[in-house]
Amino acid sequence: MPRTHERSFRIRHYECDAYENVYYTNYLRYMQETAMDASAAAGFGAEWYASRGYVWLVRDTEIEYIEPLRYGDTVRVKTWVRNMRQALSKRAYELYRERDNAIVARAHTDWAFIELATGRPARIVPEFRDAFFPEGAPPDEGRERFPTPAPPPQGAHKQRRRVEWRDIDPAQHVNNSVYLAYSEDCAVEASTACGWTPLRLREHGVSTEFARCRIEYRTPAVLNDELTVTTWLSNVQADRALRHFALHRGGASLSRALAEVRCVDSATRTPRDFPKAYLEALSSSIS
Repeated sequence: MPRTHERSFRIRHYECDAYENVYYTNYLRYMQETAMDASAAAGFGAEWYASRGYVWLVRDTEIEYIEPLRYGDTVRVKTWVRNMRQALSKRAYELYRERDNAIVARAHTDWAFIELATGRPARIVPEFRDAFFPEGAPPDEGRERFPTPAPPPQGAHKQRRRVEWRDIDPAQHVNNSVYLAYSEDCAVEASTACGWTPLRLREHGVSTEFARCRIEYRTPAVLNDELTVTTWLSNVQADRALRHFALHRGGASLSRALAEVRCVDSATRTPRDFPKAYLEALSSSIS
């Protein structure tokens, strides 16, 4: 069995959105903090990495949102390393709401082992396998490729933004969780630009939410970068659709994301069809 680690977080009011749910990006922050604690508990804390010149960087994250977290909840994050390859390690996560032990999210992240001096992937040192797989490492699962996105239509929404100081983490680039915040902002802006604000959706008794999301990180964004976030829809069904995101700096692709978006009843969170007028308004951004 792999070594597991758990940590709990109390949900603060400022971590919640206008729907009174925890922002999607904060799930990634809980996961990242728990992963760092898990590494330290196994003997690989910040000082270990600094003295040897290594760092772990996120390359790919996929998360399934099952139940929303709200203010006052306490979430318990359980994590373990699922496998290790030459320079990549897949870490799994399960998030539980402590008051009823309900699972609220599942996720996994591919972490790349990076040599700071070169900025390039390095071979994972044997000590990690010994620490995280005391009974022996499992067989290699391989890496599932990011799904080929539907091509963006002419009406795809584009948001332009500049990387701000608050987006930067100690690695001197945009933190992996912030890319999801950029995506969520862009999705809300795309809907609002078509006349459908979150408030108008609620007036129709529905809201939209991410059921799952996958993000692939390609090239880091840094302070003052001018970015373009592009979003569009595909595979639209009565109560769900796929929303695509592409993040660029000039002609360079920095990341891409794919979210399954579902439409639910605002009060009960049971599935509801998208309002017909809503899909008509967004038709130019559907591939």
